[in-house]
Amino acid sequence: MASTESEVRALLRRQSEAIEAKDLDRLISLYSADVVYFDVVPPLQYVGSAALRDRFLTWFDGFQGPIGMDVRDLHISASGDIAIAHWLSRARGTLTSGREVGSWVRATSCCQRSGHRWLITHEHVSWPVDVATGGAALELVPD
Repeated sequence: MASTESEVRALLRRQSEAIEAKDLDRLISLYSADVVYFDVVPPLQYVGSAALRDRFLTWFDGFQGPIGMDVRDLHISASGDIAIAHWLSRARGTLTSGREVGSWVRATSCCQRSGHRWLITHEHVSWPVDVATGGAALELVPD
């Protein structure tokens, strides 16, 4: 388990580094070709690496400069060639509009070993919902 956990941690660290560098090719290389991705923005899902590439390109293009990544409370469970990771994450920076952003989200990745490397096969990113307003609870911060 220790080796598997360290391998999945390394995968997720490479993911954060690719996001911070806005390196689309490096980021997409961490996902399986048939990835299913649930994001905080519509549609309900992105299926396949081509759809995810387009989503990430739009996201990257929305920032003036680099994207800062903060990761907290990473937990990994693994068995054989399958691993599940969940954590709290914050992408922060300046949008092209000049507005500073950086709210915390919940993230879960399902990973599978393919040959000698791990790939992300499913990812889910979400904001908690304020049921009184029906909107995302963007002001929450980890304890």
